[in-house]
Amino acid sequence: MAFRRPSPRDDGFALRMALLYAAIFAFAGIQIPYLPVWLQAKGLNAQEIGLVLATAMVARPVIVPGAMRIIDRRGWAKGPLVGAAWAACITFVAVALSDGFAAIIVTFAISALPQALVMPLADAYALRGLAVRERAYGPVRLWGSVTFIAANLGGGYVLERVGASQVIWALVATIAATALSASMLMPLAPVSRDPAASNQSALSLWRSPVFVAVVAATSLIQASHAVLYGFASLQWEAKGLDGPVIGALWAIGVVAEIGLFAVSGRVMTWVRPIDLIGLGAIGAVLRWTAMAFDPPAPLLPMLQCLHGLSFGATHLGAMHFLAGFAAERQGATAQGDYSTVVAVVFAAEMGLAGVLVGQFGAYAYLAMTASALAGAAIIAGARRLGRT
Repeated sequence: MAFRRPSPRDDGFALRMALLYAAIFAFAGIQIPYLPVWLQAKGLNAQEIGLVLATAMVARPVIVPGAMRIIDRRGWAKGPLVGAAWAACITFVAVALSDGFAAIIVTFAISALPQALVMPLADAYALRGLAVRERAYGPVRLWGSVTFIAANLGGGYVLERVGASQVIWALVATIAATALSASMLMPLAPVSRDPAASNQSALSLWRSPVFVAVVAATSLIQASHAVLYGFASLQWEAKGLDGPVIGALWAIGVVAEIGLFAVSGRVMTWVRPIDLIGLGAIGAVLRWTAMAFDPPAPLLPMLQCLHGLSFGATHLGAMHFLAGFAAERQGATAQGDYSTVVAVVFAAEMGLAGVLVGQFGAYAYLAMTASALAGAAIIAGARRLGRT
């Protein structure tokens, strides 16, 4: 009896990538809301907590661009991703065992360096492997969004059961799952190891007006979420909404994102990546303009559904553009440079958001509208450049 040899489309690559994304976002879904709670339980004040969290933003521009260029130059694929994931896991255990502000910020800064590499490496690896297998990125990536919601909810249960001082071990468990999932990934065929060609291709990214325009536009659109991410919960609470309602509003946004990811395989057959980024910009402009005028609570679920465009469409468009634009030897470099620029612009707008919210309240969203409009204008220019 002859056995059918599995085709590249059903060899398990997509499933293993989905497990990795699930683990990465399970960690993020606990870290974002509950790490500050643990830091407070360890005796850190608000200023010290802010400094610890800021180290994660600083880590990306420090390590990612240079590391990604080395990875592309050497033709590496799976090894750096696995190494970064295990390094992040081991160093995060050191964070969990630390006491006092000095020890915590030092260990957290060390752990933030390999953590900064995991996501851009995962995206570069996924896009390359899925393209070979003719599989869409969105239906694989959506499992990260699913586990992000589950981790938000589950993290609260863990916090209630074990207490703030022990919630850190849930983070250790999820980052260990990330390292294990990375180790289970299927290897990709090695790429050419021509250092001269790799150096030239890395430089050619930033010599392309289209690449520069797309990175600038998507950075501005994604950074326009700063007021929402930093202050929406406080604003909704001030409107009289209770915790479960606020949690449901956040969940609606992620569900909208998941819905777009689920159908992205079809969407990308008739919408160009640059056009999808443009749709994301339009969604962001509509969303922030409406939020600036303190909409009534019944309208908030509808506005949260626009997250599928403002974040989801922008992210999908960027990922597919990078996958199509970057040559095989440029994949990690393109992802690293993109994620670094996004992080820097987002950090700048988050700092601005705090000042604007303090001065103008909900009208601070108009600055986010301006950011998204700037992104829309740049992406319109990129569309014209793309045609030529």
